Formats: sequence, C-alpha cells, structure tokens
Amino acid sequence: MNVSSPETEQGAALTEQLQRIADALERLAPARDSVLDVDSADAFVWMPDSRTLQAVEKVNRVELDLLEGIEQQKASLLDNTRRFAKGLPANNALLWGARGTGKSSLTKAVHEKINREADGEGFDKLALVEIHREDIPSLPGLLALLRNQDRRFLLFCDDLSFEQEDTSYKSLKAVLEGGIEGRPENVLFYATSNRRHILSRDMIENERSTSIMPSEAVEEKVSLSDRFGLWLGFHNCDQETYLAMVRGYARHFGLEVEDEDLKQQAVEWSVTRGARSGRVAWQFTQELAGRLGQRLS
Repeated sequence: MNVSSPETEQGAALTEQLQRIADALERLAPARDSVLDVDSADAFVWMPDSRTLQAVEKVNRVELDLLEGIEQQKASLLDNTRRFAKGLPANNALLWGARGTGKSSLTKAVHEKINREADGEGFDKLALVEIHREDIPSLPGLLALLRNQDRRFLLFCDDLSFEQEDTSYKSLKAVLEGGIEGRPENVLFYATSNRRHILSRDMIENERSTSIMPSEAVEEKVSLSDRFGLWLGFHNCDQETYLAMVRGYARHFGLEVEDEDLKQQAVEWSVTRGARSGRVAWQFTQELAGRLGQRLS
C-alpha cells in the first residue's frame, strides 16, 4: 500500500501550479513563428490557440442606412472610425444598452461604410478583428502581433461583461490605456455590453463589502469603462421608430405587403415578443418574408 507523504503532495501541487502558470504565459506570449496574412480579407476572427487570424469571407451585417432610431450613435461612431482610418486620433468605444438595439449591427455596418469610402478618400481599408469574450486574456498577445503590421485594425468584442471572481478584466484595462507600451497606434478597440460599467452589480457590491477601502475598490472596478473614450448608449425604441425599422426593411427587400397590413402584423409581432427593438423588427421581417415566399437578398 502506497501512502503519499505531505511533502510529495505539496510537490505535486506546486508542479501543477507552475504548469498552469507556464500554460498561461504561453497563451499570452506572441508566437515568433506566427505569420499573419492580414491582407487576405477585411474581417477576421482571432484564434488564440494557434495565434492566427481566421479570415471571414462574408460578414453577417445590416446596411447602415437600415438602422433606424440611432442617428446620433451612427454619426458619432462613424466619425470616430473615419478619423482612425485616416490615421488621426480616435477613441476606443463602448456601445452599451438594451439587448437587440443595434450595438453590434452598428459596429459592423460602420466598418463596411468606412471601407467603401477608403478608395475615394485615399486611405486604406480597416481590418475588423472579432475577439470572443472568453479570449480577452489573450488580448495582449494579439496586440503584440498586430503592433508592427502596416494595416490598421478595429478589434471588436461583442457582449462584453465580467462576472464574480473573473479577473480577466484587468488584462483589458492594461491594454486599453495602461502598460509601458500602451495601445498600438494601428489598433482601436470597440466593445458592446448590456452594462454601462461592463461589470455586474454583484461584482461591484462584493468589492464594496469585502474591501478595507470600499470606495477605492469600487473605483478600481468602475474605472474599466472609463478607459473607453467614447460611450454610446442604446435604449428600447418607441412604436413609431419600431415601425420605421420594419418599413425600411420591407422597402429595402421589396416585400409586397400593404402598409396597413404591415403595421398590424408588426405590432402584433412585437406584442408577442414583449419588446420593440431593431432585433425584433429584423426577426419580424424574416418571418414576413418567409410567409410571402420571398428571399432577403
């Protein structure tokens, strides 16, 4: 019968801990032999395990002109992105607010709009790089790979938020403004979130209750959203705006339906969903097109 000594168990635990640290450092460190073909597409998904960018042939997006009820947000994000594309100072952007109100749709639509302007305005097209929420800890490694590239990159993280005991937000804070090197000049970071401060209320309250200096702890947490120079709020729309969205989609895709019937069906659809938003308007449009036997293309 083999009985492990305390020293043996401690040694095994230490070895396991060191291995986890080594694995974490390996994920963060840029691969010296990584070759990024950043000119192969205009949109990519960051693959942290292989430290490569996976090209996206066709981005799932909506035309900018079809996004109703967010005119101020459109203008602000478009102007900020255009300045970045031209090599001028621009801010990291946080698009926050209710679900389905057009945050991620606006980001992708603005990217397409700017790239359409590129040739005529004399600047290069931007590369849109999506990084998944769970891959945020690998963000420093991604920036190290992009820093010396000639192309300009718009990093995009959809539905960004952090829960209890999640410390990966510290990596994001350091990347946005902190650190010795700071954010590369050829990289801008856009994120969408349902929360204005990105962190959950429970997470902030827990820091308040357990910290020796509660106000400083909360400030440390909340300051994450302060690293975004541009804040754009999105809110649920009224019925008039919702119907304008539906009519815009119907007109764009040539759906053959009388306006009064369109209005009645759209209102009924929103009641069954218990909400009015851009997402609900788009879902109704797909339902209507299917019933009419028409394609959305």
